[in-house]
Amino acid sequence: MQTVTIVKADSYDAGSIRAALDALLAPLGGMAAYVRPGERVLLKPNLLSAKPPDRAVTTHPALVREVIRLVREAGGIPVVGDSPGVGGLRRVAEKSGILAVLEETGTELVEFTEPREVAGSGTFKRIALAAPYLEADRVINLPKLKTHEMMTVTCGVKNLFGAVVGTAKAAWHLKAGADRELFARMLVEIHQLRPPDLTIVDAITAMEGDGPGSGDPRQVGCLLAGVNALAVDVVAADIIGIPHKLRYVERAAERLGIPGTDRADIVVAGAPLDEVRVQGFRLPHISDVQFGLPSFLKNRLRQHLTSRPVAIPGKCRLCGICRDACPPGAITLKDGKLVIDYHSCIRCFCCRELCPDAALTVREGALLKCIRKCL
Repeated sequence: MQTVTIVKADSYDAGSIRAALDALLAPLGGMAAYVRPGERVLLKPNLLSAKPPDRAVTTHPALVREVIRLVREAGGIPVVGDSPGVGGLRRVAEKSGILAVLEETGTELVEFTEPREVAGSGTFKRIALAAPYLEADRVINLPKLKTHEMMTVTCGVKNLFGAVVGTAKAAWHLKAGADRELFARMLVEIHQLRPPDLTIVDAITAMEGDGPGSGDPRQVGCLLAGVNALAVDVVAADIIGIPHKLRYVERAAERLGIPGTDRADIVVAGAPLDEVRVQGFRLPHISDVQFGLPSFLKNRLRQHLTSRPVAIPGKCRLCGICRDACPPGAITLKDGKLVIDYHSCIRCFCCRELCPDAALTVREGALLKCIRKCL
């Protein structure tokens, strides 16, 4: 049985977070059940990009501060690390408020710069992950609950994609990003290589709409925790009402027979699900309905069956971040405009995810638009 705990938490006030965390971890045995004295404990927040905490793009610094406290009380040595989607780690940590917490608590910020290749046992036979992630005695996963234009939701399992070092993320998007189900399988296999010892989800203020970088903050008002990140993700998706057909990571784990997705095996402790469910949580655009079609039809109907990123005139300042991050190199800057080659574009939406100015929108293909109206 997989236990997932839920505690209501309405604010990031230090006292409220402290009490909520204590109540959250109590049914799981407290932090001392996961951290031994002298162990080096890596805290892995979501540090996607340099945005302030109120934008709900990154894990809130108040949660990171209190987890650091709990790890120290258990005798562990906490460090914080990630590999941001765009920008240097220190810059992202500073803008998100986490660097101030680390300086205040005397906690080390660890750069994910050194990759170490690990043998996989599934579809992907060799996967390189950050050495500090693999070498830590313990890993505590601290995701932010957000929508994701490719995976529908990013939470516990998707947050571990941050263990892939720097530009290697673009390579993975290029290798698996054209197929949502294959990309989800890759995420599950990364999780299986080094599952976190504990996952604590920041769902006090989540993100709805066109996440993970351009959505809107949405008050959900709770924290979740569990040992099995897949089970935690299942419960988180239940809270915000994501249909099963859009839970790509969960479905990939089901096909692989990995424990954590069967609701009959998940025990929810703490606040009842019915008391924390939110209504009308806005999901990302339907971006693709082509999976399962024959290849020759996919190629011919691609423009009509998918959504595509489009620059917003007057808002794009031609910084080049999306161009440099685009896995297939489909974006160029030409004659003072952002130009996207849609024949090369794999619809991973990394450009929208990483744009610092939210200067890209989504345009739907004609058939996809018709399908949306019929749904």
